Amino acid sequence: MIPEMRRQFNADYTPEKYNRFLQLVETGCGMPVTFRHSETPCFFPSELIDRMAGYGQEMLLSLLGYPAYLEAAAAIVPSEYRVANPDDKPLFVQVDFGLTESGEPKLVEIQGFPSLYFYQPFLAECYVEAYGLDPRLQSLLGGLTSEGHLQLLRQAIIGDHDPENVVLLEIDPYQQKTLPDFLLTERACGLKIVSLMDVRQEGKRLFYPDSGRLVPIERIYNRVIVDEMVRKRLTPPFDFRADLDVEWAGHPDWYYKISKFSLPYLKHTAVPRTSFLDQLTRLPDDLENYVLKPLFSFAGIGVRIGPERKEIEPITDRSQYILQERMDFAPLIETPHGPTKAEIRIMYLWQGEKPVALTSLVRMGRGKMLGVDQNRDAEWVGASAGFML
Repeated sequence: MIPEMRRQFNADYTPEKYNRFLQLVETGCGMPVTFRHSETPCFFPSELIDRMAGYGQEMLLSLLGYPAYLEAAAAIVPSEYRVANPDDKPLFVQVDFGLTESGEPKLVEIQGFPSLYFYQPFLAECYVEAYGLDPRLQSLLGGLTSEGHLQLLRQAIIGDHDPENVVLLEIDPYQQKTLPDFLLTERACGLKIVSLMDVRQEGKRLFYPDSGRLVPIERIYNRVIVDEMVRKRLTPPFDFRADLDVEWAGHPDWYYKISKFSLPYLKHTAVPRTSFLDQLTRLPDDLENYVLKPLFSFAGIGVRIGPERKEIEPITDRSQYILQERMDFAPLIETPHGPTKAEIRIMYLWQGEKPVALTSLVRMGRGKMLGVDQNRDAEWVGASAGFML
């Protein structure tokens, strides 16, 4: 996307530098990382990333300023997972974009749930060190420094609590592919990584076991994806719906409220036409130009690009799906293995009256889907970092 930097990087690339990069990632995380990393970061004009960040902010403010949407979004949260004391703003939001042939960003998805807030800046630093990148390049947005980024996240996650009483909550956290981010979060914030099934409830209070004692939980950085809990048929050892003496760093209800459910409500130049499946009187004749998505799945599970009628007709509850206009995202990143697509996630933290973009996450690929699970067996694809100039 910055042609001279792209050409220079490709010309200077060596497998030894890539291996050095992977070693830095593994050493810094303290464990092997199980998903694939691209050989290259991506270089974007600052104007393009700023435009994406602005688009995402406009979308989020429009949703939260739309009473009919907020009422519908509150109703979509399943009663069995409706958590007490909801916040009026999502603390963490992700907005994913793809790029068309003209370089115009178009929305892929939007999610009111945390992402790899500590891993992405770390990954960018590994690229810088391994490849000796131009010091003018920036990976954090809005002029944010590494120290400023850390301070914002620590305040958002820990607040005014003792870190011992703050937990990063996940299902089997040490078995998740996102464990590297958890470990970096633990190191940066001093909190505890706790498995959902290890939490104990006594009255209105929650506790986690540590060295033979039960430690009170006062604040939860929530990384539990309800979809996974449902698929694994887990019954949490505490009642999500209870009025507990605990704060949420990222209230769980926003997983539903800002999600694929939001897309049909968005009217924006960067948003492809999207409809709830149950609100279509007839299916389009050109289904190859659409994408079918379950409302509340994660990591691309259940997504069908160019679905066939035989895949749609058996769906009994069509209110749980959207049909979205398919965008032809272009392979704009030139690599030695051919042009490659990039999906760019802008990662926000809500501050005051608006969401503020902190950094980006990039996934590269050549197939129909760009998640790390769909790009295992190729080169110059996978997880990456975005740099601006």
